[in-house]
Amino acid sequence: MRWSLSVWLTALLATSTAWADISAAQRWIEQEFTPSSLTRAQQLEELKWFASAADSLKRQGITHIRVVSERIDTHEYESKILSKAFEEITGIKVQHDVITEGELVDKLYAAMLTGSHEYDGWISDSDLIGTHYRYGAVVPLSDYMQGAGRDFTNPTLDLKDFIGLQFTTAPDGKLYQLPDQQFANLYWFRADWFARKDLQEKFLAKYGYPLGVPKNWSAYEDIANFFTNDVQELDGKKVYGHMDYGKRDPSLGWRFTDAWLSMAGAADKGIPNGLPVDEWGIRVASDQCTPVGASVARGGAVNSPAAVFALRKYVEWLKKYAPPEAVDMTFSDAGPVPAQGQIAQQIFWYTAFTAPLTQPGIAAVNKDGTPKWRMAPSPHGPYWKTGMQNGYQDVGAWTFLKSTPPLNMSAAWLYAQFVTSKTVSLRKSVVGLTFIRESDIKHPYFTRHADRYGGLIEFYRSPARVAWTPTGTNVPDYPRMARLWWANVATAVSGKKTPQEAMDKLANEMDDVLTELQQAGMQHCTPRMNPKLDPARRLSAKGSPWQQLKDEKPLGETIPYEKLLKAWKEGRVQ
Repeated sequence: MRWSLSVWLTALLATSTAWADISAAQRWIEQEFTPSSLTRAQQLEELKWFASAADSLKRQGITHIRVVSERIDTHEYESKILSKAFEEITGIKVQHDVITEGELVDKLYAAMLTGSHEYDGWISDSDLIGTHYRYGAVVPLSDYMQGAGRDFTNPTLDLKDFIGLQFTTAPDGKLYQLPDQQFANLYWFRADWFARKDLQEKFLAKYGYPLGVPKNWSAYEDIANFFTNDVQELDGKKVYGHMDYGKRDPSLGWRFTDAWLSMAGAADKGIPNGLPVDEWGIRVASDQCTPVGASVARGGAVNSPAAVFALRKYVEWLKKYAPPEAVDMTFSDAGPVPAQGQIAQQIFWYTAFTAPLTQPGIAAVNKDGTPKWRMAPSPHGPYWKTGMQNGYQDVGAWTFLKSTPPLNMSAAWLYAQFVTSKTVSLRKSVVGLTFIRESDIKHPYFTRHADRYGGLIEFYRSPARVAWTPTGTNVPDYPRMARLWWANVATAVSGKKTPQEAMDKLANEMDDVLTELQQAGMQHCTPRMNPKLDPARRLSAKGSPWQQLKDEKPLGETIPYEKLLKAWKEGRVQ
């Protein structure tokens, strides 16, 4: 058989490219993608598949894609390291932008509404699942993997290994997003300070119960007061019994929509989000899908006694027990503060900050590298009842819009699978500690190093990881409704409105949005508003919106941390 010169050169180029891909893959496996739940041979086979799948896209002119995510350690690692690895292995360059979450949500929403194409792939919170399901602008991955994306779907993707798929699946049973990172909001405390005999004796003498992990908000408040006003100083520093943030900023909205009302007990019982009233205070009809109101007058709970109590305590604790500068901080500003060694506890602490809090040399880490702090379930407010949502878990997940050109989406889908692949995910978990795969959580590496993460490994190996849940499908338009929260909460922080006035205004504005969506119509589960009634007729002792308690500060209750850890290890939530 005789080949022409052009055919021979094409074949030689293809062979050289293949060898270069293998060489790059081997180098990345040896230098970066260790440890892994796969053997090196299995890693190499997986990376060879990515290189091969990318070849067909390059032949069709795809050499560059652009994706975006919010700014956390995990995504910084993807942007700076994994995008480079993907380019060297596949030949497709990735511009992985990292921006604030507020900006990301706004850009995504604009693209959904206009059909514009700014990014080929988005890592967006699963909190938008109700929006994606109703607007029809997002590609259902279940359909894509079986259809147009079949040839670009990794045979070793192993969806069953992902721990957050239930949060990215809509009521139609379809998967809309692929989890890329997960973190929960938990209780954080300085275990070394809590273990001091002198402090234990003083606390017991003053409050009549042991210093320990608070089970209710009463105990949290007592501990906050104790460290701020009684202890005052430790290790030569002024100490505070509470940490939070209060700046008028989109992140102030997450502080509430990320399950603060349900932690107080404002929602109904039911996992993942409370039915018929969820953690946002939105009621749905008996079909468990159709929103019917947010205000108490329409059967919702946004301005219910429990919700107002939740806002009042947030403001009170921020101003009484946190550092004075906290009121002017955002989520990102406040995150690093506990590492500085002045905070005794934090009721609303995201495990996304675990990695920075394990760095050697900081005030919150011992000389041997073990943390002085621990994490535990956040305490519940007085309205909370067994069977309600325990707290919030963030699931940042790959999301693709129907407006994306097909070849660009295929390339972005390859990159999404690459940064979540078994070849890469364990190393990414070590860097960012935002687990997405069962195989990573249970890997011997984390068994050996569990004592360095203050309870995080035990949490994610327990049933607790599914009792902490993201925003659910009751919210029909997350971007539009989320922005109502921070603007109204800020008026209570500033003192311009009372907590009741702030929540009344928020509830009415949410009802207005739901009414407009009802009039406009949606693809699925269009809101259908309940009539307004006297709020007193809606309040109940049997379900949300709950009637006001006579005593909103019962006796404080604590539990030794060792008992909580034992429960997690034995497979119990707490």
